[in-house]
Amino acid sequence: MSFRPFRLAVPLALVTAAGFSLATPASALDGGADDPFELAQATPPAPPPPGPPGAGQDRRGDRAQFNPKSFCLDQVARRASNRAYIKVRMELKPEQMTAWNAFAKAADDADTKDITRCNALPSEMKERPNYVERLNMAEDFMKARIERIEAVKPTLLAFYNTLSPEQKAVLDRPRLMAGMMGHRHGPR
Repeated sequence: MSFRPFRLAVPLALVTAAGFSLATPASALDGGADDPFELAQATPPAPPPPGPPGAGQDRRGDRAQFNPKSFCLDQVARRASNRAYIKVRMELKPEQMTAWNAFAKAADDADTKDITRCNALPSEMKERPNYVERLNMAEDFMKARIERIEAVKPTLLAFYNTLSPEQKAVLDRPRLMAGMMGHRHGPR
């Protein structure tokens, strides 16, 4: 007579019994519709009524209105935080700090101009701007961007030329921008 089937049957029986003992307390709480442990749930809200015929749906739906001033200030803050990240990440040597400080001052001066420009923007846009208004806003944004690049570029190039090949590799690495991550801000 062989004991082999018993050697397999005993552990299998123990595992099965353990499984039933663990499942029993969980299934004991599922007592059906009259269960006192069942939690009440609120009814979902009714969908909003459709707008007037021919009005069309706004692509943005129920999202909060676009705030150009806040969006602009967020971009300035993001650039400042990127500079702080780069400074730490580069592990700058003392001989590179003069070039870094010149670049940081030029960037801070450009930030000050951008903050003034941002504060002149409206805090909210209740209606989507028409095509010509959007075109003018895009043109103003691009002009400000070029002005910023021209103000910072000489000191940035001087700083870049002080970097080692390893530091340049860190700085040359592409970074995702907000628009490239699939986030869209504001009216288009």
